[in-house]
Amino acid sequence: MIPTESTNKNRIKNRIRTAAGLAILSISVFLSGCGSSTMVQTETEASDGLISVAFSEVGAESDWRVANSESMRTTFTTENGYEFYFEDAKGKQENQITTLRNYILQGVDYIVLDPVIETGWDEVLEEAKDAGIPVIVVDRMIDVEDEDLYTAWVGSDFQKEGETAMEWLEDYLEEQGRADDEIKILHVVGTLGATSQIGRTAGLEDGVAAHENWEIIAQVQGEYTQAKTYEVVSELLKETQDIDVIYCENDNSALGAIQALDEAGISYGADKDVIIISFDATAVGLEACMEGSINLDVECNPLHGPLVEEIILQLEAGETPEKLAYVEETYFTPDMLTEELIESRGY
Repeated sequence: MIPTESTNKNRIKNRIRTAAGLAILSISVFLSGCGSSTMVQTETEASDGLISVAFSEVGAESDWRVANSESMRTTFTTENGYEFYFEDAKGKQENQITTLRNYILQGVDYIVLDPVIETGWDEVLEEAKDAGIPVIVVDRMIDVEDEDLYTAWVGSDFQKEGETAMEWLEDYLEEQGRADDEIKILHVVGTLGATSQIGRTAGLEDGVAAHENWEIIAQVQGEYTQAKTYEVVSELLKETQDIDVIYCENDNSALGAIQALDEAGISYGADKDVIIISFDATAVGLEACMEGSINLDVECNPLHGPLVEEIILQLEAGETPEKLAYVEETYFTPDMLTEELIESRGY
């Protein structure tokens, strides 16, 4: 959405309301159909002249998500010229929709949305557009009829991440002399409908389709958490232990799978029975990779704050940002990692 004269006038009105009203927002508590949640602000009182940025986060279900939230908090500080508002949706889209409507009511300058799932956003984003509030989507994408309902998107190419993992697996099996072996893959799926799940699943399925001797023997719902993955993998291992690869769609899921394998007495990791592929490359995942428990950890960079700020500054200057902004990413194997490298990454 390109800022217009009317949009800028709305923004000025929003700033006036912000100075008078956002202090109330920082202590307000609202109820949704699934429970209560509290609006959090970095300062106790709103200040004149600051740009108000309101962020609706999916939750805190993983180390990646915590790092993503912290990137926003450390970018949009009072010292940097911002009034920052944050809400944890606890993994529920209905909470996010309620949060967005509260942000719109209070007249913030910008809304940043990390959507729980891709669909179901048209109505509330139309309300934001009518209020002249640009919406920047991060991490997971959204599927709306009118793409002008959001200004820009910042995040990862999740299907490319999956493709990277499949290319690595092909090379690794070749090096191990197993290129022609039957390869049985257990797929631990993330939150269904999330962009990361859709992309990483597509990367895996395309890779399997390209190899006649690769087979996905089961797909279980890990929901991006260690506890749920441990539960579903433990149950599956009671039925079969004939598994060559476990493809986990984030680090917390990989740790849950590792816990289940330990209890079942099955070896895994570098030069062991089961190959573990993971995503995110958070500190906890990279520690497990460095020690050889995870064979491959594909990076998903959570530090979105600086890129979101670039977009906001472009809009403030009357410029039109690119619709899509991808963060830079790589992958890691045990031989690539040191404690110093992991500590230097910040997540």
